[in-house]
Amino acid sequence: MTKYIFITGGVVSSLGKGITSASVGRLLKSHGFTVNIMKCDPYINVDAGTMSPFQHGEVFVTDDGAETDLDLGYYERFIEINASRANNITAGQIYQSVIEKERKGLYLGQTVQTIPHVTDEIKARFHKASQNFDITIVEIGGTVGDIESLPFLEAARQMKLNKNSSDIIYIHVTLVPYLSSSDELKTKPTQHSVNKLREIGIDPDIIVTRSEKSLSRELRDKIALFCSVPQEAVVEAPDAKSIYEVPEIFKKQGIDEQIMMLLRLRSKKWDFDEWNEFTARVKNAEKFEKVKIAMAGKYTKLKDSYKSLNEALFHASIANEVKTEIEYVDTENLLPERIKGCDGLIVPGGFGDRGIEGKIRAIQLARENGIPFFGICLGMQCAAIEFARNVLNLKGAHSAEFAPKTAHPVIALMEEQKKNPQKGGTMRLGSYPCSVKAGTLARRIYGSALIDERHRHRYEFNNAYIKNFEKKGMRISGLNRKNGLVEILELKNHPFYIAVQFHPEFKSRPLKPHPLFLNFVKACRERIYSHETA
Repeated sequence: MTKYIFITGGVVSSLGKGITSASVGRLLKSHGFTVNIMKCDPYINVDAGTMSPFQHGEVFVTDDGAETDLDLGYYERFIEINASRANNITAGQIYQSVIEKERKGLYLGQTVQTIPHVTDEIKARFHKASQNFDITIVEIGGTVGDIESLPFLEAARQMKLNKNSSDIIYIHVTLVPYLSSSDELKTKPTQHSVNKLREIGIDPDIIVTRSEKSLSRELRDKIALFCSVPQEAVVEAPDAKSIYEVPEIFKKQGIDEQIMMLLRLRSKKWDFDEWNEFTARVKNAEKFEKVKIAMAGKYTKLKDSYKSLNEALFHASIANEVKTEIEYVDTENLLPERIKGCDGLIVPGGFGDRGIEGKIRAIQLARENGIPFFGICLGMQCAAIEFARNVLNLKGAHSAEFAPKTAHPVIALMEEQKKNPQKGGTMRLGSYPCSVKAGTLARRIYGSALIDERHRHRYEFNNAYIKNFEKKGMRISGLNRKNGLVEILELKNHPFYIAVQFHPEFKSRPLKPHPLFLNFVKACRERIYSHETA
């Protein structure tokens, strides 16, 4: 029978429940248990697909095409799972499902209510995600006391009914604020948060505290007393230099032993060596040579907009033993010297025409100055536009998305999508196969003729321009054979120039960096060496 761990948050939002959940999952996986993990988002949106990156951060995409919360990226990277749409549920999905059932008459004339109908639907999702796993971790978004999250918390409470006490535990993540004026850490907000949780009917088994300073024994005892948990069940989660150190911090405090005791589980093994080796390199990263990479994007004011991209660069940097400094470049006000002063350029994905000309100009600078370049999704489309304009001399070449009347639509909409006016759910989403041509840079990097990568876009490279591109040195090195869609562009006679229609950052892992990022960072490092020896 599957065991459940519910993780809630209190006092303030953005405390790090996602990293806490992922770190707990990593430790339990290291003990030999099969672990699944899911996120409950209280917002009414059906998914994250139409939400602004400025408000929500990046949209993480799963293999099966779900557009989800960025916390699923933490889950995949820490626990090394491939998440699916079952790993993320929103209030919008739940209400939509309940209303559809009511319209079909499946409730047989009952008055449809939050309890039991909405909570039953939520619990059904919990059970679905838990199939064939030893442990399922459920992170409930928001903060205890928010009206939006109440149905999820009630469903979590109900899960313990008719089950053994050792089948389900609750972990509460809370803030212990520091007041500089009195030089004190205050536990009262934690006490109030736990009391609010108890009003709902949930008694936390473990409390994870977030604070600027370490808790004294006296404060830990105070939290334990007022929150009715053992002193050893009060676990500190201080700010760490790297999020990948959190499992180790938790392990030292015995949170995994606490969980196994409460769930009546025995460790099947203990295999944490690879993770320890990785974090040891992370701690040593300050001694690595510095590499500066420009990221020319449009959501640079909120770094969470590029969370998976930043992590993929970090994984590759640690593997290459370099310390990467990311220079965020606003493409609406592009300064050429900022690109020329960097060791590499990444142009990431995005939507809308704001900042497009700046991206195109940045790519031109990288192409003409031999700066390693890596284009992703919209970055690949901008690379195609830049090449068409400045090498093929196709005046006004553009994407049909931004210039519908352009004479040279090198990027165009897929035919089947022209018929669908909706914004949500109309894109090429999820994992698609790509055939990689022999003798290309992409083939050397992947070491395989067939790959699978995740997509999130509507517009595609216009195949009418393939021959013209290849005549001038821009190689089409990756294709989706089934639909004839261009997936990878690469430029001959350049230190490193590759652009992809997909999002490789979603599949990078700390212990297994994505090969495209690995080779891109390597090319940036080699550019430094070539300058030093010139």
